[in-house]
Amino acid sequence: MGGGMAAKLPRRTYETELLRLQTELVKLQEWVRAEGARVVVVFEGRDAAGKGGTIKRVAEHLNPRVARIAALPKPTERERTQWYFQRYVEHLPAAGEIVLFDRSWYNRAGVEHVMGFCTREEYQLFLRQCPIFERMLVEAGIVLRKYWFSVSDTEQQERFRKRLEDPLRRWKLSPMDLESITHWEAYSRAKDEMLVHTDIAEAPWFVVESDDKRRARLNMIAHLLSSVPYREVPPPVLELPKRPKSTGYERPPRDLQTYVPDHAASL
Repeated sequence: MGGGMAAKLPRRTYETELLRLQTELVKLQEWVRAEGARVVVVFEGRDAAGKGGTIKRVAEHLNPRVARIAALPKPTERERTQWYFQRYVEHLPAAGEIVLFDRSWYNRAGVEHVMGFCTREEYQLFLRQCPIFERMLVEAGIVLRKYWFSVSDTEQQERFRKRLEDPLRRWKLSPMDLESITHWEAYSRAKDEMLVHTDIAEAPWFVVESDDKRRARLNMIAHLLSSVPYREVPPPVLELPKRPKSTGYERPPRDLQTYVPDHAASL
């Protein structure tokens, strides 16, 4: 259950610290690239718990070739016949890469189990195999961090209401999200059972209180940075070259190209 947090963090405090943490994330990225490290960060939690917003802030100033977001759609008919973890394995990082999973293989322990999209046998097999799968990743040298974003029922309902009223955020709501309100206790039980089986020493779960989004983002990023033994890698020395002298190039007349209309001039 979320809640129990202090007063909302002031915007100025939040933005100052977020920028500091994002500067450190760039240093982490450069270390990952220089060391050939492989980092996986799993973001899980209820709908509207703040996963997406946090992932956005983590990735905001990072190189998309180094830090990728994996937000997989529902499995295809072919993927349904594969070993369950197979389609997630394809998205795991190579050397010098960070992958941020916006929901992950834990779909089976949550929505698939609660909504009946998998059988009881498939669910039990997942709970048995998941710790083995994650131990394999860690043993192979992958840095694995798992964050559960915990939001209270009242705050979740309020966020759903705001999304319904906001044309920019309405796409974030699906009928499945709204249905999750009526399955609140079933999701709570599923989360508890998931944690019992998958909160392992090699890859523990870290719970992020997320009723205050700003606080949640800062806490999660600060924890990630504190848990990875990165160091600052000296950047290469770059110098801006002087522009060479003109060799007589002339730009073609403007009317040979099609320009976008100057919409800004009409404002």
